[in-house]
Amino acid sequence: MKATQKTLPYFALAGGVLALSFTTLFIRWSAAPGAITSFYRMCVATLFLLPFWGIKERGKRPAGKYILLLPLATAIFTAIDNAMLSTSLAYTRIANATLLNNMAPLWVAIFAIVFWKEKMKWGFWAGLFLAFAGAATVLGSNILGEPGVSKGNLMALASSVFYAGYFLVTQVARTRMSTLTYIFFVDLFAVVFLFLINMGMGNSFSPYPPTTWVIFLAAGVISQVGGYYALGYALGHLPASIVSPTLILQPVVTALLAIPLFGESLNPAQVAGGMAALGGIYLLNISRVKQEAAEGAEAQA
Repeated sequence: MKATQKTLPYFALAGGVLALSFTTLFIRWSAAPGAITSFYRMCVATLFLLPFWGIKERGKRPAGKYILLLPLATAIFTAIDNAMLSTSLAYTRIANATLLNNMAPLWVAIFAIVFWKEKMKWGFWAGLFLAFAGAATVLGSNILGEPGVSKGNLMALASSVFYAGYFLVTQVARTRMSTLTYIFFVDLFAVVFLFLINMGMGNSFSPYPPTTWVIFLAAGVISQVGGYYALGYALGHLPASIVSPTLILQPVVTALLAIPLFGESLNPAQVAGGMAALGGIYLLNISRVKQEAAEGAEAQA
């Protein structure tokens, strides 16, 4: 195998993490409400993917009568997640919002315990404790001094529940649909739901300055299309034990970029809480990957 073939998945993984790290930065750069930026990001992604989907999937029929219910359900979670996360940025720091939104693996794991009756090892419970302690520290660091920031933090944390819903439905849908078809229909349906959400919030869809329209375009192509497809490529060539923990770098990269780009700074409590939460999410991911590998080995034995 050529050296480029070995290294390309790693470059794709790094590029995917970087592209997704810009998601909240694009929202803050935009002169439009956060939910509007999310709406146009999905519009751009849908229009970008349409010709590729039309060429690749032309003449093919859905695998089942109700197959589109899966991307429909995912789109609902995606729309609410994006609307809440983007709106939270009007009240809290970019680093806080991104970190708390990325608590989604915690809720996925809890769902697996409660509804799928999965048994977790000590690494999971240690990660769970660290993640909760870290999130509580980040949330609590602003309650007395900056109640507005706390409102944004809680909104970002709530968005992570819907982000978890995205992961859970995707886990089922990807066994029944191609990546391109699934992502295309999720984005398409999310456009509809984000349109309704913005209508309900009373947000205006225009006019906006030219720079904001450029940001809409960049967010759709770079973060929505580029980020998710780069990760999809990486997952096709690298083990989940490498990809999952690496995704934890996303809120770290976002927080570091927000310092020079927006002049944001974090107090010591937020830094400590953020590191603890990231460490907890890392343990959760590693514990689940190892457990799935062990169960797979037992099934083959």
